[in-house]
Amino acid sequence: MERESNATAAAPAAAALFAWGANSYGQLGLGHKEDVLLPQQLSDFCNPGCVKSITGGGAHSAVVTDEGSLFVCGLNKDGQLGLGHTEDVLYFTPCKSLLGCPIQQVACGWDFTIILTENGQVLSCGSNSFGQLGIPHGPRRCVVPQAIELLREKVVSIAAGLRHALAATASGTVFQWGTGLASSGRRLCPGQTLPLFLTAKEPSRVTGLENSQAVCVLAGSDHSASLTDAGELFVWGSNKHGQLASQAAFLPVPQKIEAHCFQNEKVAAVWNGWTHLVAQTETGKVFTWGRADYGQLGRTLESHEDWKPKKQDPSLRCSRPSKSTPSSLHCLMGATEVSCGSEHNLAVIGRQPQPISPQPPQPSLMPSPVSLPRQCQLLDLPSLHLPVTHRLPDFLPPARHRPLPSAHHSSSAPYPGPRPAGRPALLGF
Repeated sequence: MERESNATAAAPAAAALFAWGANSYGQLGLGHKEDVLLPQQLSDFCNPGCVKSITGGGAHSAVVTDEGSLFVCGLNKDGQLGLGHTEDVLYFTPCKSLLGCPIQQVACGWDFTIILTENGQVLSCGSNSFGQLGIPHGPRRCVVPQAIELLREKVVSIAAGLRHALAATASGTVFQWGTGLASSGRRLCPGQTLPLFLTAKEPSRVTGLENSQAVCVLAGSDHSASLTDAGELFVWGSNKHGQLASQAAFLPVPQKIEAHCFQNEKVAAVWNGWTHLVAQTETGKVFTWGRADYGQLGRTLESHEDWKPKKQDPSLRCSRPSKSTPSSLHCLMGATEVSCGSEHNLAVIGRQPQPISPQPPQPSLMPSPVSLPRQCQLLDLPSLHLPVTHRLPDFLPPARHRPLPSAHHSSSAPYPGPRPAGRPALLGF
């Protein structure tokens, strides 16, 4: 990374990890169980500058380092921390059973954890009450990560929801397991036979995606999504809050969200909350849709009190309320990192001195001044020095300087050039 040539320029602050929020089970890793209202710095259980990803579940947390080490803390009553016991853990602790097995990605569900190793193998631990561990004849819980033997092909992406999980393989095939979506599917699709992947307790191929190649999978509380190498986004499951951008109450098979919903641009990255989604296109535009009760869409909505998803004709394309239609947030244009909680989000807007390919996307600077809607607020954290590089999952292509790996590259206008230099900004909504 290039440094400023100006000798008077201040040296970058040392990387540090901060945590705040609910902490009833020690999921913040601060050594206690008291809720925290302001960001507190964590002790250096690892080199903060080498943190690759941070993931949270129902009440447990996981950190993966650049070297592939896994650290966990929080609620552990079902063994979701994979430490060999069921005691809650108040500090980030290394998962010793995985030492020597570099980790690529971790997905935390409500009470279980899915782990992807660097060689493409998938492991799971925690509750198996709904088959969410992908081990059909295993115990009701596993306290040590177990390999999901039925996933024989190399996996490149994993996701965990409330009671279901997904994996995308190197060939672009999507698998799902866990019965979390089955109950709402039976209730909302009476008389229909649900696909096997909605009721299976072992990895089952998701039908309806045969003509696409998935590079990323996502899971909400009661829905699933898949992003393809052509920049197309497919969704299925419950649509109670309009998170599927459809008129149907439940989609038993994947349905593509049409390109016009994203201003005819390809989707380069997507993030998932409990009942809402956030997507970024190849030119840096950020779209939100789904549940909006807590302002998690970052925009003011029109009133659609009389709207309800329909049980019949999932392909119907009539007028939808604004919360179920992807809409662009101008204040997040060029965001370099987005993270979704159950009903809230954080976004980073900053700059990257020089292109790096194919690692993190290259941010542009936040324009100054910035006009933010009431729901999207700049967080005042003067003591928190944000790094300028924020890593998206490795399976996602950089959205700023490289087109999606597709046979037909987008004809969209290139991403805007650099703006005046400034400090990266952290926004919450």
